[in-house]
Amino acid sequence: MPLSHMTKPAFVEVSVPVYRTPELLINGRWRPGRGALRIAVCNPATEEPLGEFSSASKEDLSEALAASAFGFAAWSQRPNRERAEILERGVARMLERLETIATWLTLEQGKTLAESRQEVQIAAEMIKWYAEESRRVYGRLASSRLVGANMEVRKYPVGPVLALSPWNYPVILTARKIGGALAAGCSVIVKAAEETPAAVAAMVDCLQAELPPGALQLVYGNPVEISETLIASPVIRKVSFTGSVDVGRTLARHCAEGFKRTTLELGGHAPVIVWADADLDRFVPMLVGHKFRNAGQACLAPTRFLVHKSIEREFCDRFVAATQALKVGDGMNTATQMGPMINARRKSAMAPLVADALKHGADLACGGAMDGLGHFHAPTVLRNVPITARIMSQEPFGPLAPITGFNTLEEALAIANDNPYGLAAYLFTDSRRIAHQVTDRLEVGAIAINNVIVSMPEAPFGGIKDSGIGSESGIEGMASFLDTRTVHAAH
Repeated sequence: MPLSHMTKPAFVEVSVPVYRTPELLINGRWRPGRGALRIAVCNPATEEPLGEFSSASKEDLSEALAASAFGFAAWSQRPNRERAEILERGVARMLERLETIATWLTLEQGKTLAESRQEVQIAAEMIKWYAEESRRVYGRLASSRLVGANMEVRKYPVGPVLALSPWNYPVILTARKIGGALAAGCSVIVKAAEETPAAVAAMVDCLQAELPPGALQLVYGNPVEISETLIASPVIRKVSFTGSVDVGRTLARHCAEGFKRTTLELGGHAPVIVWADADLDRFVPMLVGHKFRNAGQACLAPTRFLVHKSIEREFCDRFVAATQALKVGDGMNTATQMGPMINARRKSAMAPLVADALKHGADLACGGAMDGLGHFHAPTVLRNVPITARIMSQEPFGPLAPITGFNTLEEALAIANDNPYGLAAYLFTDSRRIAHQVTDRLEVGAIAINNVIVSMPEAPFGGIKDSGIGSESGIEGMASFLDTRTVHAAH
């Protein structure tokens, strides 16, 4: 596919989705950043450069903050129904440009084109759901203690929002944040990942077309400088971040200085409990597909496979066979089932975890690093992994699947909960008793039973413990962008 670097015009639809790096969107206008830093974007499957773009300067950020305040004043005054209709038209534009956005996402992130198409579709569904929900932002009446007085509880948008999104699912995770914020009446400054800029920019372009200038803005650059500068401003009233635990802690400290409302969706290390009665014919292919989706680079990916010892051998044999059958390659190839990792650093992080597991007595059933161009790592299965191995406590964020056996439910729950993370979990069983006990006792924010879907527009998604604070999606996600005000009126 031919590649070119074009900065003007901003995002003109073409018949063939030719990749181009984006500009910044500030105060309703696409333009180059004024920062000295030039940011290169590379294809992780070929290591070839896709292009480069300019970063935001401090002057750019100051302009974005001022525009966000004005954008909030204009956007928050629009009736809910009007906001919903504008967002829904933006979603329609996203779907019209689905092939372009998905192609750019695959080129810069590496996931298969089928996964990228699905990501854009789900992102559109998330924003559409928020748009529909904005029509149902209700307050309530409360009884006053004064004779002849009325008391109301009203909901108002919290104010300008800073949305910080990562590279692994850049379209979905950005959509979660800007969908809820815009639907609630907030303005948003998005700082998206520099590794995957074009797909996010294309989505933002679809949404911003009918918004007031400053209601939705997009910047790229030095992550530390951007986050510290914007969070320190009194203009920003809420910060929504998806990323690592360490960065989340740092951002939380910065937000505490100004009492900024925060939503933090951080790491995960999801346990999978496979009970003795699990239907392996049905569930093994499901788990293999979910584990190695996006090369395992997902915070909700199943990462610790805890299997009842009565079926452990059969489960391992089936899991390994299904894993070895996966086709690894360039995501633009329609035959590919798993693409590369995002960069060399992520790929190199796998080897120490595998080596440590083997040192502790695990067996390498299949997989390992792959040679040649591209940041490819074969889907890897480790059997008989002891709980003392580092991979059982450290999120791999890659295509590594450690399997260990257990004898009792108490043992499985103890292993599952002995972890600082608490984002997602999975259970496979036909027993209502087991399902009830695991649901009540697992320390996670979401659990899927006999399926692998833990995130959807209608339901909240967020973690506990080191996995974060607050939720996105669902009415809970919408509520995080709203302030509550009590109005007590005597006559």
